[in-house]
Amino acid sequence: MHPSHQSARRTPETQDFDTEIAVIGAGAAGLSLADRLCAPDAGRRRPELTLIDAPPGPLRPPERTWCFWEEPGGAYDDVLTASWDRLRLRGRGGDIVDCTLAPTRYKMLRSTDFERLVDARLDKAPGLRRTVATVHGIDDLRPGAVVRGTTAEGTPLRLRARWVFDSRPPRTLPPYRTLLLQHFRGWFVRTRKPRFDLATADLMDFRTPQPAHGLSFGYVLPLGPDEALVEYTEFSPQPLDDAGYDRALHDYTSRVLGLGAFEVTGTEQGVIPMTDARFPRRVGSSAFRIGTAGGATRPSTGYTFAAVQRQSRAVADAWARGRPLLPPPAYPSRARAMDSVLLRALATGRLDGARFFTQLFQGAGPERMLRFLDGRTSWHEDFAVGLRTPVLPMLRTVAELPLLRRRPDGRTRRSRTTRHEGDGPTPPGAGCPA
Repeated sequence: MHPSHQSARRTPETQDFDTEIAVIGAGAAGLSLADRLCAPDAGRRRPELTLIDAPPGPLRPPERTWCFWEEPGGAYDDVLTASWDRLRLRGRGGDIVDCTLAPTRYKMLRSTDFERLVDARLDKAPGLRRTVATVHGIDDLRPGAVVRGTTAEGTPLRLRARWVFDSRPPRTLPPYRTLLLQHFRGWFVRTRKPRFDLATADLMDFRTPQPAHGLSFGYVLPLGPDEALVEYTEFSPQPLDDAGYDRALHDYTSRVLGLGAFEVTGTEQGVIPMTDARFPRRVGSSAFRIGTAGGATRPSTGYTFAAVQRQSRAVADAWARGRPLLPPPAYPSRARAMDSVLLRALATGRLDGARFFTQLFQGAGPERMLRFLDGRTSWHEDFAVGLRTPVLPMLRTVAELPLLRRRPDGRTRRSRTTRHEGDGPTPPGAGCPA
């Protein structure tokens, strides 16, 4: 382990442990939680915390982009790539739904900038240790837990902690009834002439060819008059190959957007499982999962980053109040139930996804729909949204779901997302989650 800063004074109940809190993984969820717990606050004692990062290689998350709604003055505003106060949705026929976001803004944050900022903060945090290791398992002590692994130098790691938070993405999904993949490729483009409105981001543009089951859309985040992130996203059972993504992006940038001549200055690509699987947050008496592993990815949209921040704030508040540190659910149970119905209706082809979202934004109102996508609507707003969904396909799906068995995931995967709220997106699949 790296030498620690001056350690925080322990309480009697934690003096038999090597550290009070162990956080496994230094992606969005792990760094956000460490940042909140170690933030200076005259009203509370900061914990002694050990942050365990994976060694360089496939276990570390790739560079990615997150997008989320938040009022100005957020914890990471100093390193935002861009932000917008207006969003736009385009229907398949070109009809437009505009949304003014005040008092919030739609914010874009690159993972490299986020990590640089949080690392600088953590370097000044007393009681923080950092180590690089591959974690193999977590053993329950009741109370506390032991984190077992191998350090980057090849020596065994055995760390006794009062509380453990594990942000590693699961190698397989929990049993599910429905699974769609939100998969995407984005180009960072520079055009020869000004083509983009810096005040407005296109959240979903359905003027793309639609798959038989699921949906597709374009996504445009302007970064300058002649620069933007332009992305093609699908919700469908299988991802495309490289040629398929390139064809879709060429079609969208030329036929739909009419960008003219441009150069591609960078790319991003990812796959986010969208499923009604139940992600357990507790994995021991004192061990919990956070981030995507703890259910922070919204099943119907792929949004993750905002939910990660809510969970991190809740855990830090529980620490300050001396309460158990179980992270709260990322989304209300009614939101998860509605997501299950929507995913099943899309996966079976009963629902025309492009028409569904366009009519929902028009009928329920864009401000309410944006809160719904982020999991922040009240029960009566959710009821109002439900009233504007196609009745027969939804009723048939509601009746079918209790009869379906959850089946195990036979594929081993590691999400390689490069975006928002996912650790992850963004909008339903935009090139930015979690």
